[in-house]
Amino acid sequence: MKPAITIEYCPKCNWMLRAAYMAQELLSTFNNDIYGVTLQPSETPGKYNIRINDVVLFDRKEQGRFPEIKELKQLVRDVVNPDKSLGHADTNVT
Repeated sequence: MKPAITIEYCPKCNWMLRAAYMAQELLSTFNNDIYGVTLQPSETPGKYNIRINDVVLFDRKEQGRFPEIKELKQLVRDVVNPDKSLGHADTNVT
């Protein structure tokens, strides 16, 4: 079974649009590699994390920031299809 991605976001912080944008980017890039992307409103204030199945891939509170889309694609690729080329998104993230 293909992995499922969940983006959990704080709706009170108005982060739904950011979550939807990231979901769209992941679905476009990994359409054949993932089962889907779920947007999950969090009941925890300030929460924004991205999971593949039940493994946290990125947590805003731990990192102190949101992921850059290139960085997120690289993190997802490394789990779901390590041999996949991301083209220009494969350059180093600073």
